[in-house]
Amino acid sequence: MTETLLETRDLDVTFRRGRDRVPAVRDVSIAVTRGESYGIVGESGSGKSTVLRAICGLAPVSGGQILLDGAPIPDPRDAAFYRRVQMVFQDPYASLHPRHTIDRVLSEPLAIHGFDRREERIEQALAEVGLGEGFRFRYPHQLSGGQRQRVSVARALILEPQVLLLDEPTSALDASIQAEVLNLLDRIRTERGLTYVMVSHDLAVVAHMCDRLMVMQHGRMVEELTRDQLRGRAAATDYTRQLLQASKGYTPAA
Repeated sequence: MTETLLETRDLDVTFRRGRDRVPAVRDVSIAVTRGESYGIVGESGSGKSTVLRAICGLAPVSGGQILLDGAPIPDPRDAAFYRRVQMVFQDPYASLHPRHTIDRVLSEPLAIHGFDRREERIEQALAEVGLGEGFRFRYPHQLSGGQRQRVSVARALILEPQVLLLDEPTSALDASIQAEVLNLLDRIRTERGLTYVMVSHDLAVVAHMCDRLMVMQHGRMVEELTRDQLRGRAAATDYTRQLLQASKGYTPAA
């Protein structure tokens, strides 16, 4: 029997603005197995990124449960949670402090969580994402977009987590380097046995990276598909069929 690692049960997220309440996610239930890469797709505003933010404690959970290894995740999230679950954000330009060197970006999480052998771990993390020693004392503005996102991946991996939450990790990058970052993520998952939950608007990316996916619309789950069903365009709902039709450049063999 396949073991469920990360799970949401009837997840609700509601944002409050004064007296107004804005429901962003409603009754979303997913079960991601250990070592799986799970995709979440949908149009802009469908709530897909909000699901990731709720998991890592950046969006207010107003109902339902989030479980890791069958146990409810603490609120607020504790250090033990962030040792096991890390997030890579969409925009590598915004997710790195402009006045911190790459060495400081990578050393701070090690210091916070009390890791030893910090020098060795920093060198290893940079090597793993294809950046050499020469990048260690550079600032983010001295790196390309693809290099910055590699640093973001290294920062997430340096704590040796079990789960990576990937929020459109290549959408802010030039098309020429998107494939490099995706192949890097794919290789690391295989080598480390990691579990991924990836948000993307690009169905070709999801077909390449993910074993299963959830389609969202207006904050709700529409349907769940396997990679083979996605490639075969075997959608059960009109919305998913329209999403496939609207995805320019998508091919079943992507």
